[in-house]
Amino acid sequence: MIEQIGFLPKKPLVTLDSNPSKETGAAQIAKDFGSFLNDAMTNLNKQQAAVDTLNDKFVTGEVADAHQLTIAAEKLSLSLEMTVQLRNKVIEAYQEIMRTQI
Repeated sequence: MIEQIGFLPKKPLVTLDSNPSKETGAAQIAKDFGSFLNDAMTNLNKQQAAVDTLNDKFVTGEVADAHQLTIAAEKLSLSLEMTVQLRNKVIEAYQEIMRTQI
């Protein structure tokens, strides 16, 4: 089910090879995480466009099955809810880091 929503795990941020071929630092991890978020937002936008298209087709009568529209809209709703929760967790983690004393 999660693969249909579009939030599949990406490649690991850090490899566990005993002989790493390239250095993995904070900059690389941030870049990988940024690309993961970009991909997730792009996928969310594609899902929104698909639901809008299905909605238009349903209104014009091209799609007679309301179940398709309902399922696509629910998938979009779950994806959006997960994105908001991810954002909340990232903000919470950032605030926790800012509260730590050095």
